[in-house]
Amino acid sequence: MAKKRKHSGPRPSRGGIPGMGGGGLGNLMAQMQKLQEEMEKTQAALQEEEFTVSVGGGAVTIVATGEPRLRSVTINPEVVNADDVEMLQDLILTAVNDVLQKAQDLQEERMGGLTGGLGLPPGLGL
Repeated sequence: MAKKRKHSGPRPSRGGIPGMGGGGLGNLMAQMQKLQEEMEKTQAALQEEEFTVSVGGGAVTIVATGEPRLRSVTINPEVVNADDVEMLQDLILTAVNDVLQKAQDLQEERMGGLTGGLGLPPGLGL
């Protein structure tokens, strides 16, 4: 009579990808499809988000969406001075960078919540 050998480690899953549960490739594809749909919904919602940044005591106001895209730039006529164009340029640059950073932070937060468990490199799919 032949001796039975003891199995010392976990049994390999049949037809599945290790670490992915027993669902196999079909389950993985379904998960990826669901993730893609959720990402599309999140991106559409980000298009509706709006951020407003005002600098220089209200001299320059920038509005952007969560995509990010600039929606409007408002310059208070009182700050328009032909002798000090550099100040106006600095205010616009500061406001644009601030509003785009806010939009990017929200985008990373929302999209990261969807892709966080996948181990994807930062920025992939954003």
